[in-house]
Amino acid sequence: MKSPEEIAKERLERIEAAVNLEEPDRVPFSGFGGDIIAAYAGITQEEYCFDYEKTREAIVKFNRDFPCDWTFAAGFTGVGVPPFTYAFADYPDVSAAIGMAMYGTIHDILGDKCTRYPGREIDKNCSPQFIGGTYMEPEEYDDLIKDPVKFIAETVLPRICRNMETPRKAMATMIRLGLEVDKIRTFVETVGKDLAELGYPSIPITLGLAPLDLIGDGLRDEVNLLLDLRRYPDKVKKACEALVEPILNAALALKPYGIKFAFIPLHLNEYLSPRLYNEFYWPYLKEVILGFAKEGIKSLVFFEGWHDAHLESILDLPPGWGIAYFEKTDVRKAKEILKGHTCVMGGVPTSLILSGTPEKIDAYIKELLEEVKPGGGFILAPGVGIAPRETPIENIKALIEAVEKYGRN
Repeated sequence: MKSPEEIAKERLERIEAAVNLEEPDRVPFSGFGGDIIAAYAGITQEEYCFDYEKTREAIVKFNRDFPCDWTFAAGFTGVGVPPFTYAFADYPDVSAAIGMAMYGTIHDILGDKCTRYPGREIDKNCSPQFIGGTYMEPEEYDDLIKDPVKFIAETVLPRICRNMETPRKAMATMIRLGLEVDKIRTFVETVGKDLAELGYPSIPITLGLAPLDLIGDGLRDEVNLLLDLRRYPDKVKKACEALVEPILNAALALKPYGIKFAFIPLHLNEYLSPRLYNEFYWPYLKEVILGFAKEGIKSLVFFEGWHDAHLESILDLPPGWGIAYFEKTDVRKAKEILKGHTCVMGGVPTSLILSGTPEKIDAYIKELLEEVKPGGGFILAPGVGIAPRETPIENIKALIEAVEKYGRN
């Protein structure tokens, strides 16, 4: 029997081979996270978002029973990338800690208005929600451009967080936040040790963002931003350029922890025409990706929704830059265009896992891997890694078995 260390080594080599556009011994598989973990453990989503020990037990149970190569079921259920993450980009030690602000416990302390959590604003078994909001007026673009970190810290933060509205409340909140971050750090380290004992490799990840998404999701809201593209195009571009450095600085605060990847979840990509995408979105996202590359960090970009209209722009990046993770775009088409240039990730529709049968899943994976396995550079993953509570367990097992059956070379 192989030791956990040997299993972890095999899994890491498998992933690294795919990322480096090589052909591993088997197609690597990235598993599920999200609501299914709590459901499988028999706890509510509220408990999974707020109870450290119950969350730890649920994570261990799920990863033990449903093994994969690269697990994203490794921490609290968080949501979105709130703009206040960048309020401390000039202070790496603080920024590294506040990057955890997606957690439910931090939501309680800050009293933020841009997220909703189970057992708080929504039902105890609902998924956490990022709702964004309008926290910046159009005439404030100049302030954002002049000093984005100062503007977010001093103007936006008090608007977003009820418990940061006055200096006195802010001081008390920051003390509570510091105490809670210590608990989260202990939780993360403990879960990391648990997963290592199950044979999972350590793959530290930081968070990045496309500048236009930061403006649209966290500062202006989507509708206002789309209007801004027509009304104030030059200011939007200057704001995007100004946000590149804070986004990189906040993410690179975790570099001392040995981060290997920067996870960049996209949002507005699906809603922009090729002209708008290439004018307002891609140039600045590309700067962020290249910024990580200069630091020796590969990007894991989640191309949300349909990215078909923008696929070829990925070829602007240097070969081997990272991983293109697709939600709805057909990975067969993506691999055909990006073969030898970019590692492609995805391929398993959420609808198949939710409403399919083990037999249908087996047949689908067999056919898919016959097409995308040759040549390597591919990681199999669900289109969305967050599985709902009602996901059939037998379908997850069928997927894991199919990968082992058809993924080997």
